[in-house]
Amino acid sequence: MTEITIAPAETEADLEAVRRLCWAYRDFLLGNSPVDREITETFYPEPKYRDLMDQLALAHARPAGIILLARNAQGLALGCGMFHGLDAETAEIKRLFVTEKARGLGLARTLCRRLIDQARSDGYARVVLDTSGNLAAAQALYDSLGFDRRGPYEPIPEDVLPHLVFFEKRL
Repeated sequence: MTEITIAPAETEADLEAVRRLCWAYRDFLLGNSPVDREITETFYPEPKYRDLMDQLALAHARPAGIILLARNAQGLALGCGMFHGLDAETAEIKRLFVTEKARGLGLARTLCRRLIDQARSDGYARVVLDTSGNLAAAQALYDSLGFDRRGPYEPIPEDVLPHLVFFEKRL
């Protein structure tokens, strides 16, 4: 078994590793399907995504959020996940991503559990997230972790709704 550590991204080097993972996630979505490409380019065009990456640490700052980074024993970044507060009761999990090299190790599950546990410890009553309808493995993960499928928790354009799946887990 590969030794993997998961810790909050706190240093600039950590945050830069997370940004690289987030760009890899965006690239993955762009290549996943034509629908995912269109949704990604609509919601996260490159200039907007660059701004988001510049503000990542602020958007997910403690105590209302957190960014987790997974690394192997050699220090290679393998995955990340984060949440931020939508309101006093609700945390939204964002950009849960594991590199292709690290898939199959249970890392996405571990990252998600850690995010859920942290949100619970931080006093949130529920976590929400959304994923592409084309990401069957992600949907299976969230189902297996006890998330319930639900409608959108934020305004979403009608033409996009059929392509996204929304989840909620009470804590």
